[in-house]
Amino acid sequence: MSTYPFSAVLGMADMRLALLLNAVSPAIGGVLVRGEKGTAKSTAVRALAALLPPVRRVAGCRFGCDPAEPDPACPDGPHPVGVAAETHPARLVELPVGAAEDRVVGSLDLEKALGEGVRAFEPGLLAAAHRGVLYVDEVNLLHDHLVDLLLDAAAMGRSHVEREGVSVSHAARFLLVGTMNPEEGELRPQLLDRFGLTVEVGASRDPEIRVEVVRRRLAADADPAGFAARWADADAEVARQVAAARRRLPGVRLPDAALRQIAEVCAAFDVDGMRADIVTARTALAHAAWHARDRVTIDDVRVAARLALPHRRRRDPFDTPGLDDKRLDEALQRAQDAHPDDPDDDGSDGRGPDDTGPQGGGPAGDGGPNGGGPAGNGGPNGGHPVGGSGPQGGDGVDEVEPESAGQSAAWDGSGPGGRTDGPNGADGRPQHQMGDRGDDDGWPADDRRADDQNARTRENRTSAAGDDDPTRGGQSQPVAVPRGGLKARLLTAPGVGDGVPGRRSRARTGRGRTAGARVPTGRVGALHLPATVRAAAPHQTSRGRRTGPLRLRPDDVREAVREGREGNLVLFVVDASGSMGARQRMTAVKDAVLALLTDAYQRRDKVAVIAFRGAEARTLLPATSSVLAASTRLAELPTGGRTPLAEGLLAAADLLRVERLRDPLRRPLVLVVTDGRATAGTRPLDRSAGAAAVLAATGAPCVVVDCESGPVRLHLARRLATQLSAPMHPLTALTTRGDS
Repeated sequence: MSTYPFSAVLGMADMRLALLLNAVSPAIGGVLVRGEKGTAKSTAVRALAALLPPVRRVAGCRFGCDPAEPDPACPDGPHPVGVAAETHPARLVELPVGAAEDRVVGSLDLEKALGEGVRAFEPGLLAAAHRGVLYVDEVNLLHDHLVDLLLDAAAMGRSHVEREGVSVSHAARFLLVGTMNPEEGELRPQLLDRFGLTVEVGASRDPEIRVEVVRRRLAADADPAGFAARWADADAEVARQVAAARRRLPGVRLPDAALRQIAEVCAAFDVDGMRADIVTARTALAHAAWHARDRVTIDDVRVAARLALPHRRRRDPFDTPGLDDKRLDEALQRAQDAHPDDPDDDGSDGRGPDDTGPQGGGPAGDGGPNGGGPAGNGGPNGGHPVGGSGPQGGDGVDEVEPESAGQSAAWDGSGPGGRTDGPNGADGRPQHQMGDRGDDDGWPADDRRADDQNARTRENRTSAAGDDDPTRGGQSQPVAVPRGGLKARLLTAPGVGDGVPGRRSRARTGRGRTAGARVPTGRVGALHLPATVRAAAPHQTSRGRRTGPLRLRPDDVREAVREGREGNLVLFVVDASGSMGARQRMTAVKDAVLALLTDAYQRRDKVAVIAFRGAEARTLLPATSSVLAASTRLAELPTGGRTPLAEGLLAAADLLRVERLRDPLRRPLVLVVTDGRATAGTRPLDRSAGAAAVLAATGAPCVVVDCESGPVRLHLARRLATQLSAPMHPLTALTTRGDS
């Protein structure tokens, strides 16, 4: 099956730039691609491996050792000097979200160990990705224990395996590329910081670009081999440019002036640690090499900062990545003003007198970034891509090179004659607008109206911004932000579950303290040695053992049962009726829910939000790991009207029923935030009692949060808690101040 060509990916300028800069300099540390579904994130990443130079490896080495510099601790080594070598294409290894730990790091072959007495180690995906690309789709959904493994390998460049009595260490240096949809949840800060660069992508709202994208996709599906062949020359040209930039990279100079600019920018944006400075410097060097320059310029620093800093500015889950261009330019200007007579800064753009830059063909013999491609090819489907012909009027291939110095480092499909709208709309910024003023009934708008609002927002921003920087600061959707110092009380589901790893409720997981042993049902996980010995002991006489080692058989093996913590589905059922709509009371409710949302983020839960008011209940947010999305919907929450308590409870039961089918191992925890009143419909109290019985029948543990206040209290929330067989907590007891 042919891979979709990298050159055929239309638009996505910053994503392609970030990927290619990492191909030039893998030391940058990888790319995180954030964006809505269906925006060719995975397609572009999978096409990247074909552009990387081939890799020479020690023949027969399962750990991919470099014959020029083999790993002295390689489990298949030591490799002698002059060992035979073989050349392979760079590998793209995909790490599935649901992969087991032993599949990632490798494992001991227990059957050989017990049956033959041989300590045979089977390499995992980290070994396979050495000197290649490790790709994690939906990286934000990766289990915590796998995240820890990636963090260790990315930090040390090695993978250490300590399990079942075997100790193995091997090199694991790879280009880490992850893709994610922010609406499904955010990454842990530790892993987020490990990605060198981050880019935001979104589908273009330009009909002409969308038409061309569909045309190419259909052509590729109809004739994959033929489509790949039509773009083979363009991909080969990009691969040649990557190899040329790699050769130029060691000779690129980073002046002290550029270093001061990098330091000034990182300090201005208050990023943590020094990794941001180092990554920005490496990216600027790669960008200069990509443009065939022999020194880093201020434009290289600006582009590097836009790619390396946005995701390092987040302080809590309610922050969105972004970088303010005005602050960036001010920081760069301060660095220049502080050292106006810097001997390293001659005021030039870093190009020599004979180097005409990316648009002019590059240095002699290089062909230049835009000088390749067959003349008159016309591109796939017999026509030029949308936006005009190719940069030289020849092949019509969507440009794969950044623009010349002094312009934003992004590619479009237009060539030198003009720019097209980027893949993210007119201003290049993906919009995840989650609602506008709302429908006539006061509820958040549906998807159609949200899309209309997105288009209007893009148009307004285009006239003001005039560029296509997807990392530009500014946040269009309202976000409810918790007041400082509020911390949530820990609420857990009772009993012991079998859910996904997390940090909330007790559960049997692959990590944690050993709580017992069991007969394995598939591949053996962690070996429980004492239980294995106890299972084999009664059979030693019948197996003919008199002296010597214990005689074991495969059916003696017992695996450890470990108890740790799991993540839950925390479902917020919020009363937004008139009885709850008093300004101070609703503010207190939102503060408590936001504190609980922050707690859910830290404990790796999924969250969902249902609100009820008037005559109905609505699911404001389906089950997701995105605390930011939940906060946005909470900020839009309208109040007023009657209290349809029954509808809210029934909506919760329906959502739980669906989620049990989608994610059967994740236990729910339902938080009903209400004062217990029911005023909508006929016989509202009787109907709410029946709905409570339906919700209780799902078996989901519930907690009632009593929001009643004032001198006269009806204690209806206590009655609801009794109907749900749930504990009840007053609203004030759910949160504490951080300093208390």
